[in-house]
Amino acid sequence: MFNNTEWLSQVREDVIDPAREIVDPHHHLWPKPHLEYDLEELWSDTQDGHKVVQTVFMECGSAYRSDGAEHLFPVGETEFVTAAALRAAREPSKAQIAGIVAHADLRREDLDAILDAHEVSARGLFRGIRHSGSRDESGAPLSIPGRAPKGLFEDADFRRGVARLGERGLTYDTWIYHHQLTDYAALARAVPGTVMILDHFGTPLGVGPYAGKRDEIFAKWKDDIAAVAACPNVYAKLGGLAMPDNGFGWAGREKPPGSDEFVEAQAAWYHHAIKVFGAERCMFESNFPVDRLSLSYRTLWNGLKKIAKDYPEAAQAAMFSGTARKVYKLEGVR
Repeated sequence: MFNNTEWLSQVREDVIDPAREIVDPHHHLWPKPHLEYDLEELWSDTQDGHKVVQTVFMECGSAYRSDGAEHLFPVGETEFVTAAALRAAREPSKAQIAGIVAHADLRREDLDAILDAHEVSARGLFRGIRHSGSRDESGAPLSIPGRAPKGLFEDADFRRGVARLGERGLTYDTWIYHHQLTDYAALARAVPGTVMILDHFGTPLGVGPYAGKRDEIFAKWKDDIAAVAACPNVYAKLGGLAMPDNGFGWAGREKPPGSDEFVEAQAAWYHHAIKVFGAERCMFESNFPVDRLSLSYRTLWNGLKKIAKDYPEAAQAAMFSGTARKVYKLEGVR
């Protein structure tokens, strides 16, 4: 699925601002031969010119246990990523996996037992949980469809679980679609004691019934994302808009986009999010290897640096590394 290096190599730009320190707070890993993106493939991206010093792994349903108690199956993913982090630590000049965001069903009464198991398995790297709320009933032909049950964010047991994360000093990540932002804001207001991270701008869709409606969706999204930003416990990950379901049409094209095309197509979403959240609550993300279907790691970070270039240095430092370190408590991990 992600073995598209030859296609990506058609666009090869000089690295912009190569000394800029980057913490990539959102990437995935899968054991080979499943989807061919393990530590070595991650490093082939993070070592491709930009100064990526730390990363945060985001749960993606990989390497689950296949036996034992079913509610602990996701702990297998934490074990797999922890092993990769330990391998990485033997080569400190390369990007280090400094945090793990795992998965748990936040509705379960035995949630603490699952969190404890992740804590033990992660050997100091466990930072939070992602239990995604993505659900779309439009019939859009989504390449990565969300499977959350209807009304998840309103579920009392779910809200109790999100609150429990905050009580334990853990974060809550989620992946949703743009039309769910109002429900997400209601969740954030209901659980003010938990640090919540919104992934991928709330994933504005651009395929199926959403195709050709980008301007209309953007206008509504601007108001909805501002309502989310009014919740001080929410932070925003800025990235993940190059998935096929976003509808920019780059995946599978004859030639991938360069950073200028990326900026022209997407900068408005970034600038508005930065405006309403403030740079101190924003962090640039790669969402690799999923966004690798559309553009290279080098191109992506060049584009992000072009988007950020007119912001003050303190704001740039926050978005490229500082906010991620603060939110995921990465200080001192290096």
